[in-house]
Parts: sequence; C-alpha cells; structure tokens
Amino acid sequence: LPIARVTDSRLDLACPPRRSRLQNLTLTNVSVDWNIFLELLQTIWQSSIEYFNINNFTQLSNIEKYNFRYSGTSMKALALKNILVTDLYFSQDDLYRILADMNIEALTVAGSEMIHMLCPSSNSPFRYLNFINNDLTDLLFQNCDTLIQLEIFILQKNKFESLSKVSSMTRYMKSLRYLDMSSNLLRTDGAEEHCQWTESLKELDLSSNQLTESVFGCLPVNVNKLDLHNNQISSVPQGIAELKSLKELNLASNRLADLPGCGGFSALEILNMEMNSILTPSADFFESCQRVRELEAGHNPFKCSCELQAFVRLERQSGGKLSGWPEAYVCEYPEDLKGTQLKDFHLTELACNTTLLLVTALLLTLVLVGVVAFLCIYLDVPWYVRIAWHECPEERETVLQFHAFISYSERDSVWVKTELIPNLEKGEGSVQLCQHERNFVPGKSIVENIINCIDKSYKSIFVLSPNFVQSEWCHYELYFAHHKLFSENCNSLILILLEPIPPYIIPARYHKLKALMAKRTYLEWPKERSKRALFWANLRAAININLPVAEGQRCGERD
Repeated sequence: LPIARVTDSRLDLACPPRRSRLQNLTLTNVSVDWNIFLELLQTIWQSSIEYFNINNFTQLSNIEKYNFRYSGTSMKALALKNILVTDLYFSQDDLYRILADMNIEALTVAGSEMIHMLCPSSNSPFRYLNFINNDLTDLLFQNCDTLIQLEIFILQKNKFESLSKVSSMTRYMKSLRYLDMSSNLLRTDGAEEHCQWTESLKELDLSSNQLTESVFGCLPVNVNKLDLHNNQISSVPQGIAELKSLKELNLASNRLADLPGCGGFSALEILNMEMNSILTPSADFFESCQRVRELEAGHNPFKCSCELQAFVRLERQSGGKLSGWPEAYVCEYPEDLKGTQLKDFHLTELACNTTLLLVTALLLTLVLVGVVAFLCIYLDVPWYVRIAWHECPEERETVLQFHAFISYSERDSVWVKTELIPNLEKGEGSVQLCQHERNFVPGKSIVENIINCIDKSYKSIFVLSPNFVQSEWCHYELYFAHHKLFSENCNSLILILLEPIPPYIIPARYHKLKALMAKRTYLEWPKERSKRALFWANLRAAININLPVAEGQRCGERD
C-alpha cells in the first residue's frame, strides 16, 4: 500500500477483517501528518496484521498528544526505519510514550536520529528492541524496571560513552540474553569503575568502540560470547576478570602483541585474534587453553624467525584448530621472506637451538683441536717448530770446509767407521768428511752443530736403513739438508741405502725422505764384494770437488 502524500485529516482505510490471512504489511516512502499517521496505525493495530514495516517515513505536521488504544491487536512486531520528524518542538511524551507502551513483542526504530526513549509505564511484553543507528545516549533506560521480558536489545551505532552506565541500564532486565553495543563511543575509566550487569546476559557485542584492556574489569560474569574486536586493547590482564562461562571471544583488530592465556577463561572454545600486532605467537597457547577448538590468528605481521618455528610445529600438532591455515598466515618480516606462507618457512634445529648450537660449536672445536693435535703428532709438527726455533737468525759462515757431512744412525756406526770413512778419506784424492764425533763444537747445542756442519759441507751423505728412520737426530739432519737443497738450489744430497727400508716402518714425519727416495737416484750398498769397487767410484764421483782455500765458494762452484 504505497502512500506518497496524505493531506486529508481523515483516512478511511478498508482494513482487512480479522478472518483475513494478511499478516505482513510494508509501507515505503510515506509522507503524512501526525494525526493521520496515528489513525492509520490505530486501524492496522486492530486488524489481522502481525508484522508492520514503514520505510522512509516523513512526519509533516506538529506532534500532538493522542489517546492510542492498545487492546485487541494481533500485532507482534513494528519496524520504523528512516523516520524524519519535521517538528522540532514537541513534548517527548507525545511521541515516545506511544512507542514505549506498545503491547507487542518486537519494536524497531532505526536510522531515525532518535535521541531518547521512555521507560514503559508497566511491565512490558517487549522481547526484542532494535534502536540501531540513532542518537541515543547513556541516559537511556536508567533505573527502568519494566523491561523484565526483554531478551534481545540492539543499540548499535548510537552515542553511548560509558560502559558502566550501559551495565547499569541492564540491571533490571532479568531476561536479557543478547546486547549489541557495537559502533558506539564506549570507553572505560579504569579499574575503579562500578559495573552492574544483569546476570542473565549471555552474549555481548562491544566491537568498534574505544575500549582498552581495562574493559576486562567491567564485564558480565556469566557471558558466553564476547565480541571486543576493533577496539584499543593492547593486553589481556590476568586476574582482573573471572569469566568462567566464556566460550567465544573475539579480539580481532586490536593492538595485542601475543596470544592471551586462558587463566580467567577456563571454558574458552573459540578465540579470534586476527589483525593484531602479533609477531611471534606463544607456542604454549594450547597448553594453557586446552578446551580451545578453534583459533583464528591469521593476518598478523608475523616475524619469521626461530621463535615462530615452535608455533608452526604447534599447528601441525593441533589437529586443524588454526582457522584459515595456511592462506591467512604469511610472513611480514624479514623483508626477504615477506609473503611467504608460514607452512613454507623452515629453519634447521641447529640454527634455532642456542644450546645445541653452542654444544655443536664446542664439539666441532674439540674435534678440530683433536684433529690438529693428531696431525701435529703424526706429522711431527712440534719437531719442525723446535727446529725453526733453533735456526740461528745471524748470518752463517759461508766457507766450505768439508766435502761431505755424514748423517747416520748410531746403530750403523760400525759400517760408517769401518767402511765409509776409511774408503773415502784414504788414498789419492782423499775426501774430508764431517762427522759429529769429530767435528761437533763442544758447548753448542746439537741443533746448532748440525746446522753449522751442513752449511760448511759441500754435500750431505745420508746412510739410510731401518735404524735411520727411527732416529730423531737423523730426522733433524735430513730436514736441514733438504732445506738447503731448496733454499740454495743446489744438488747437495747423496743417499746411500745401506739396508732396504719397508715403507710401513717409515714414520709420517719422514714424508720428505719418501719423496726423495721416489724422485732421486740413490746408491745401494752391494752385498757382493765384487760390486763394491764400482760403488766407491760412484760415490767419489758424486762428492768430487776441490775445496776453496779461502772464503766464499758456495754450493755448486767448482775449480
């Protein structure tokens, strides 16, 4: 029944009789005088209509007192949306009393800039009130004790400011189960605030307000479902509120930096923590909140680090309790991982476990020290250190005094003294040999004597045998002779193999000897006497040199 504009003072409406089936009626874009509107409403009130809706209604004339008759109605619900009252000066009782005392179950006045509503004169049958998108304030229904049957109350998008006054408003609403206070200007003024909620309240919507963490000191104790999303809550204080009946809590779009514990919410089953400031969620959440079966924690600025690994493992163990996984769980930091889903983020256990890392580093250090120590011992590094320490930094004597220095094991001294020395030092073209027993200078260290003898000798003869490789001093002498071979670029080494040397008995530190025997020709002492003359001839040829009378002839110079 569209009515564009009614100008008559009377409206004759052919109302549906009570036996009519018409139960729902909606009027849209209505402009009518106040008295005519009330006559229309009175007519419909006493008809078969149960649900009456008026959208975009403009009241034209002044509002006056009207004696409205409530009896004999089938009406259950009245909805007035986008009502424009042009009369700026009128008695509130003339308008709000008619609405407040209606004997129906549901009343909606929405988007109408309504600033007040009276308390019903007697116990009201209202079970549902919806005053969404008006200008109602904290004065509404204070000390009103006639809304004892009211179950659902919607006050979204009004101008309420004090949460304690809202709680006081509900004090006498003994049947109230659901209260929607979202999108207001609500705030709390601290822990000292005195709140008096009705005990029947089970579901409370306080979203999109200006509430901080102090709100937890002013909440209905029996609430089952609590919506606090889009506020200014930065933490969930422990010990302030004991909400033992709370099963569902929405804290999305706040300023929380971590998941809350469930110390005060022992019955919590569903928690929404989306769009907060959580970098690294606590991995022990499900331990303190064992009854939680659904957690929404996506769309947070996750910092993908070692600490987050435990939370990722928690998801795998939770059995699907993380709602929105994996799409809503994405790395925000560091920059190189931004956009990576948490399910694809992995770090090794070693990289994240400081204790394990330290233990591993310590073990590796010990292993490295052990390996170095083993190699030092195996390769006789201390021996080389001692040799380097004993090398004289002063300029050595450069005059060659001997044809050859003899290096041999004391166990092979019989052969040296009975065969080598006599055959080289006797006869025509005798050779001057340097032997430690004859030419070492008393008072100097053995190492110094070895160095001096090698430096003053044109050649160094090494009598090789299994005994030789077991002698540390022989090793010293071979080291210095080898050093001279490379530093002065001269062919100064003569190797005599007195007895065969099995490779397995040569110590590791004799790696130079192994290399020399593999690359250089050596003279082998013949067991047959018939071959020894050739042996001595070859040896003399290798040593053959005229020693200088004065100074200065170096290795390799010949007269």
